[in-house]
Amino acid sequence: MNASFDEKLMQRAKMFKALAHPARLAILKYLAEIKTCITGDIAEELPLSRTTVNQHLKELRDAGLIQGTVEGVKTNYCLNSKAITALRKDADDFIASIDIKKTYC
Repeated sequence: MNASFDEKLMQRAKMFKALAHPARLAILKYLAEIKTCITGDIAEELPLSRTTVNQHLKELRDAGLIQGTVEGVKTNYCLNSKAITALRKDADDFIASIDIKKTYC
């Protein structure tokens, strides 16, 4: 990212980028519904290969939105509730900072 942007904008961009694919949104929604799951279970829920699902899981994990624990050969993933709460607040704050009442076009 460009060094001319402040750290808060760069962090928000990273989080929003992690949300910028429908498969990632579906994974987050699925994890929210069942509270925890195994990687293989997620691949069965989406119209994507297990490899593709794993790539999306990595993006979400790298953004800190999900966390996983290894149990044998499987990884159990769940939402990172602290990060989701922070994302919600950041999104609300960002949208609130865009004052559409002063739009002149």
